Amino acid sequence: MPQHREGKRELALDLIEHLEADDLPLAAVIDRIETVTTSPALTREILDTADKRGLIDREEGRVRVRRGGAFVRFESQVVVRDGDFECRRCGAGLSTGHFIEFDAGELGPFGSECIKKVVGREE
Repeated sequence: MPQHREGKRELALDLIEHLEADDLPLAAVIDRIETVTTSPALTREILDTADKRGLIDREEGRVRVRRGGAFVRFESQVVVRDGDFECRRCGAGLSTGHFIEFDAGELGPFGSECIKKVVGREE
């Protein structure tokens, strides 16, 4: 995963663009962004950039995703690896990690349930 600010921003923007839910509470979007960064300043920058690029609309604590049909394709964008991992979302120990391949880089590892929540297949 990119460690520099611009790389993290672009990775989070890729994630936002691929969320499967059309409308989410702001807190749910921040939960997903926190899989990339826990910096409040960078989180604000990511949300502002997503808004400026037309990826989202923000209103009254809600975020509407304007992705134009981009979803994470589990068959081609999710890579599963065996190893000793810690889930980026919940912190659980994993023997199998799920990683999402985006243009900006790889995001993960996630457990089998957390990856569904991160992309918006489950709330």
